[in-house]
Amino acid sequence: MNETDRKAVVLVSGGLDSTTVLAMARQQGFRCFTLSFDYGQRAHAELAAAQRCSEQLGAEQHKVVKLDLRTIGGSALTDDSILVPEEETSGIPVTYVPARNTVFLSIALGWAEVLEASDIFIGVNAVDYSGYPDCRPEYIQAFENMANLATKAGVEGRYLRINKPLIDLTKAEIIQLGMQAGVDYSQTVSCYQATEAGLACGKCDSCRLRKIGFEQAGVGDPTRYILSK
Repeated sequence: MNETDRKAVVLVSGGLDSTTVLAMARQQGFRCFTLSFDYGQRAHAELAAAQRCSEQLGAEQHKVVKLDLRTIGGSALTDDSILVPEEETSGIPVTYVPARNTVFLSIALGWAEVLEASDIFIGVNAVDYSGYPDCRPEYIQAFENMANLATKAGVEGRYLRINKPLIDLTKAEIIQLGMQAGVDYSQTVSCYQATEAGLACGKCDSCRLRKIGFEQAGVGDPTRYILSK
């Protein structure tokens, strides 16, 4: 395959991690096709951020797939009766969305087959993460194994890779890499309960980890908060 023909499907949420992964994939010379999901999440502003960042970072095409994970609920992000925690908790938090990464990766896998792309990028992280079981390296490896058993591409010998370049990095390291790759983090939205305008609450786990990351990276926090911090 010609180097310029390398295609990748990149899962983008509009947040800090996935936007960094998109910039890294572009740096590696991939033609990037970005994929987001309108799955009934609280923060719809992240979808606008995903579109915006995809355009800014040179994605060739951006798709939004509409799902309704509110039909099964089970998460503070898909069930309004479950409150988003505003203090650090232990164990798997209520913001975990059941099977979300499995659903997202499965659809990304389908699009990769259609595009004849051999690579999928996802911004999972096992260091500064919120305790989600589907952000662990062993899960990603298991999905990659399954992908190569379950697809026409895999059976015909075109190996499919699930790239997880952030898996062992701290949030500060991710931010430093992203800035080197030209990411404008002021355009990203990470908050679990951001307003329609993309303003962050500054209290949820995602906001807390993001804020600590900028502090440890020695970089000014460009996040727009609901209240002045």
